[in-house]
Amino acid sequence: MSLLTIDEPAAPVHHAPWSAQHPVWALGFRPFYILTAAFAALAVPLWLAQYVGWLSWPHGGLGWHAHEMVYGMAIAVIVGFLFTAGRAWTNLWTPRGAHLAALAGVWLAGRGAMLAAPPLAAAAVDLLFLPLAAWPLYRVLKQSGNKRNLFLVFLLGLLTVANALFHAATLGWIAMSPLTPVHAAILVIVIIEAVIGGRVIPMFTNNGAPGSKPVVRPRYDRVALGLTVAASIAYVLALPGAISAALMMAAACAMLVRLAGWQPQRTLHVPLLWILHVGYAWIALGFALLSLAALGFGTASAGFHALAVGSMAGLIIGMMTRTTLGHTGRILKTGRYEPLMYLLIQAGAVLRVLAQFIPFEWRTGALLASGVCWSLSFLLFLLVYTPYLWRARIDGREG
Repeated sequence: MSLLTIDEPAAPVHHAPWSAQHPVWALGFRPFYILTAAFAALAVPLWLAQYVGWLSWPHGGLGWHAHEMVYGMAIAVIVGFLFTAGRAWTNLWTPRGAHLAALAGVWLAGRGAMLAAPPLAAAAVDLLFLPLAAWPLYRVLKQSGNKRNLFLVFLLGLLTVANALFHAATLGWIAMSPLTPVHAAILVIVIIEAVIGGRVIPMFTNNGAPGSKPVVRPRYDRVALGLTVAASIAYVLALPGAISAALMMAAACAMLVRLAGWQPQRTLHVPLLWILHVGYAWIALGFALLSLAALGFGTASAGFHALAVGSMAGLIIGMMTRTTLGHTGRILKTGRYEPLMYLLIQAGAVLRVLAQFIPFEWRTGALLASGVCWSLSFLLFLLVYTPYLWRARIDGREG
C-alpha cells in the first residue's frame, strides 16, 4: 500500500490482547499528536519569556529553542504520523499498547532532560528516542517488503546524526555552531514534507476540491525533489554563496511550479486542503529567502523560520487535523475551529518572518504576537481534538 491510503486504514486485524488497552495507546498518532500540540503550545511562550527577560534557567537559550522545535515538537508528530501510515502501508501493527506508551515516555524524558538536566545527561536521554522509534518502523516495512518507504527510515537516521552533532557541539566536543545541525535537521524534514506532500496533496485535492484536476508529473517531480536535496546539501556544506543561492532559488521555483499543477486555487473553500497547499508554498518561500541570504540580502533566520513556522507547522496542523478525523472514523470535514487554527498558524508565520525585516524596536512586539498566534492554534487543537484522540474510534474499528 502507499501513503495515498492513509485516510482509508487497512481492514481491521484482531489482536485481542490489546483490546483492553486505553484507546490513546491504540495507534501512534493518538499520544504523539496530543504531546505535540501540548508541547508546541507551551514551549514557544517559555522561550519568549526567556527572550524578553521575564524568565531564565541555566539550560535554556536559543539552542534549546531551536532544538526543541525540531526534536521536541516536529519529531513527535512525524513519528506519530509514520507509525499510523506504516500501519496503513503494511497491514502490520506499528507500536501500540505498552510499547507505544514506553516510547511516549522516552520522548517525555527527553523533553524533561533538555529543560533541567546537565548537558551530557540531557544528550544521553534525548538521543534515545529516534533510534527506538525508527526500529519498529523499519521492522514492519522490511517484513512487508515495502521498499518504497524505507527511505524514511534512512531520513530518521540522518535526523539522529544531526541530533548527535547538536549535542556534540553544545558540549564543545566539535568546533561547530549548535544551530548548524538544527538547520540541517529542518532541511531533512522539508525533504520529508516535499516527498509525502507530493504523494498526498494532489490526491486529497482531486478527491475533495470540486472541479479540480491536479497534474502530477513524475519526471518533473524527481527533478524538483533533486533540486531540493541539492539545495539542502549546498547549505549544509556551506558551498560558495553564488552556488548555494542558485540551487536554492531553483528549488524554490521548482516547488512553486509543482504546487501550481495541483490547482491550489480550487481549494480556497476547503480548509482541510488549502492549509496543505499554503504549507507547501512556504517551502518555496523559505528557499527563496535562503537564496537571498546567501547573496547577502536578509538573513538565513528568515528563511528557516519560513520553513519551520510556515511550512512545518502549517503542514503539521493540517495533517494532524485531517488524519485525526480520518483515523477516528469521522467525516473529513472541518467545523468552526479548524479554519481559525489554520489562520492563526499562518498569521504567526507571517509575523515571525517579518520580524527579521522590520525595525529592531518593533521586533519584540512582532515576536510576541507571533508566539500568541502559534500557541492559540495548538491550544485550540488540544481543546477540540484531545477528546477524539482519547476515545475509541466511533466506527468501532481498531486503531
